[in-house]
Amino acid sequence: MTRRLSDDRPGVPSTSTGSWRRIAGSIALLLGLSLSSTAVLAYNDLLPVSVRRAVDGISAETPQLPHVAHSLATGGPIRIVAFGSSSTEGIGASRASAAYPARLSVALKQAQPRSADRITVSNRGVGGEAVDDMLVRIDRDVIAPRPDLVVWQTGSNDPLRGVSLDHFRAATAGAVRRIREAGIDVVLMEPQWCPKLDATPGAYRFRDAVREIGAELDVPVIRRSDMMRDWIARGEVTHEELFAADGLHMADRGYDLLGQEVSALILRAAGPAHVARVASTHE
Repeated sequence: MTRRLSDDRPGVPSTSTGSWRRIAGSIALLLGLSLSSTAVLAYNDLLPVSVRRAVDGISAETPQLPHVAHSLATGGPIRIVAFGSSSTEGIGASRASAAYPARLSVALKQAQPRSADRITVSNRGVGGEAVDDMLVRIDRDVIAPRPDLVVWQTGSNDPLRGVSLDHFRAATAGAVRRIREAGIDVVLMEPQWCPKLDATPGAYRFRDAVREIGAELDVPVIRRSDMMRDWIARGEVTHEELFAADGLHMADRGYDLLGQEVSALILRAAGPAHVARVASTHE
């Protein structure tokens, strides 16, 4: 005969041991999920303000960069292509090692020391290019090398060259889909904030278009324009340190800060376990 546990109060039905165990198990599962969610949210609180700004709005529970997450988890190579125009090439930097892709490589290796020898960042930036110029290079510079991730900086030259906003939007969204269909993760980088774009009517509509494409396709977007304004507002950098003399490109200090921000976003979008490692490097 099965022994039953009963409540001493009248009118309360008895419950089998198996039922109690199932109830207890359900409660434990709910508590575990609650604690897990709390822990994931806590990662963001551990990060410094500049890093949190780069990763706001990205879900930690489902990686938006699954190929990067897989490489980090399995110990495989992490191959990144920095694709774009002059901001990627590094115009305005004093030397190639001061361009943002080089600074991104340094920041990633510092944040992931166990993976440092497996991380490569290839600079595929060509100054002056608008979206159609970049589309010509996508097969050769992005899809053929089969990286885990492409960071695509775009939208700066298009308003300066009179490219239609609708064409830019359609061409960029189509290219993002092609890259992802090839099994490559994508991060978009919006145009910079700078005096020359400030003086170009409609320039920041291209910035907004990049953000809209990111939201539509669930692609992380590096909000470079906001970041640059924040750096100035908080005194992290002066105008002279942030901008090159031409009023369009960034200078060494700006590129270094950008590399750190992009590194933080990549690791956050790859999953919460990697955010914990980023936090530990800033303690």
